[in-house]
Amino acid sequence: MIVSPENSPPMVEVKNVTLRFDLVEAVKDISFHVDKGNIFGLVGSDGAGKSTLLRLIATMIKPTQGEIFVGGLNVVTQRQKIKNIIGYMPQRFGLYQDLTVNENINFFMDIFEIPRKERKMRKDKYLGFSNLLPFVNRLAGNLSGGMKQKLGLACVLVHEPQLLILDEPTNGVDPVSRHEFWEILGSMKKEGMTIIVSTAYLDEGERCDSLGLMHSSILMDTAPPAGIRGSFKTLEEAIIERIKEVDGDLAHDTFHF
Repeated sequence: MIVSPENSPPMVEVKNVTLRFDLVEAVKDISFHVDKGNIFGLVGSDGAGKSTLLRLIATMIKPTQGEIFVGGLNVVTQRQKIKNIIGYMPQRFGLYQDLTVNENINFFMDIFEIPRKERKMRKDKYLGFSNLLPFVNRLAGNLSGGMKQKLGLACVLVHEPQLLILDEPTNGVDPVSRHEFWEILGSMKKEGMTIIVSTAYLDEGERCDSLGLMHSSILMDTAPPAGIRGSFKTLEEAIIERIKEVDGDLAHDTFHF
């Protein structure tokens, strides 16, 4: 995997994107970019639109307004090309519970049409990263929650995407497995991969190069973790106060006559 030059264009550009479902705006006029080789974290309240935004970037749904570019490609008009350079792991990743670890990763290598000569190397690499090599013959359904998530990540990584999109991948996973999962992400970043991840764990937010803070379908801010934290002791305190301020302003606007 080749590390991109520092002055290269962003890996992801989101320009004034809105998504409406009937009268509901799930995403409201969002703009930001993610530089190549960076980890961008999405944090914020439940129902803020984080998962919807990730699905838009992953070409799963089309924006009502605005444009999204991945690697310079338009997610609507060049969707098929983009699918070859991204890896997307939703909250409930589709592992086959009645297949072994080995059979699951072989299945995904078939889907991605990985050449035969490269399969053993990639399997050893990504199952090795995930500490799953001793469990290749275990059924996926018999793995722990953390091991299932790491197997899901390995399956997404086998085609070595330029952009990795993860929707709360460690939700409900034990602390040790969460740490191991982020060690894998750190390794992939060192190899030049760009990563967008939503997370409910703000200690994970601290490990990102930049954060996007979402609430009520809007992107309130984008900044490095220290910029979001500001004068507060923790990210949690800062985010809670920022959301309280926005909710207060919304309530005032709603009920002011």
